[in-house]
Amino acid sequence: MAESTSQSSDPAKGEELRDLVQRFMASLAEFSRRLPFDVDLQKLCSITTLAALAITLAFAWKLLRTPPEQQRRQRRRPSSSPNLSINNLHSDTSLQSSEVCSSSGDSRAQCAVNEFFQPVELALEQLVRHKLNEGRKVTCRLLGVVLDETTPEELQKQATVRSSVLEVLLQIAKFCDVYLMERVLDDESGERVLSALDDSGVFTAGGLIRDKVLFCGTENGRISFVRQLEPDWHVDTNAEIIHQLTRFIKYLLHVTPDRPQNTASNVFISTSLEQFFGDLDQR
Repeated sequence: MAESTSQSSDPAKGEELRDLVQRFMASLAEFSRRLPFDVDLQKLCSITTLAALAITLAFAWKLLRTPPEQQRRQRRRPSSSPNLSINNLHSDTSLQSSEVCSSSGDSRAQCAVNEFFQPVELALEQLVRHKLNEGRKVTCRLLGVVLDETTPEELQKQATVRSSVLEVLLQIAKFCDVYLMERVLDDESGERVLSALDDSGVFTAGGLIRDKVLFCGTENGRISFVRQLEPDWHVDTNAEIIHQLTRFIKYLLHVTPDRPQNTASNVFISTSLEQFFGDLDQR
């Protein structure tokens, strides 16, 4: 009778192992996407990776083979005192977690994978470096990206730096030569922009350089700036300028609330600069 029970449980455990392998590989692919550098999934089949996979599977399979009855017996320990120590509290928490994971083969497999791959929280610096993709020079328009204002006419009255973009902008400046540029209607507008940038602290924080803030009188002037500087990235809100630069610039970020269709392969879309460089999943 015992032999029959053992034989009937073997296929079930085989299913658990196959399920574990599938979940493990899916988690491995997801984990590789969260790294601050690109990973060739085909190279994950190297000898080192296979060895780590074998060790992990062996450990997980050993956990799965532990009979639920034995796990429950280990958990049923009478408390010697109503006053619990910190260690006892940690132990109880661990036992509760084990109980959840041992409720079924599927949940045990899932818990094994979840414990192996905890969520990876990348720092903003790592995210920015990953998105730049080894870029070393960035040009960026000011209106609608760095400034709250969206038209040159507004700059004749005021210039306001968006506080949400400052951290990302300074992180980009750590890795890249950054040029800011904008079309203005008069010299006073340019001075107003420089004063706002100065007040925000971007020039004193060791990131941006005042002499690399450029002004022009036409949209074509901004195109000329970009082509002369030959950046790896250009950030703009003007769809026509993005289109004209696709042949000359390696990467372009179009900041817009819309989702344009039929964009070039080197054009990225985002609602803001900080949204693009601060979100790993946005492409």
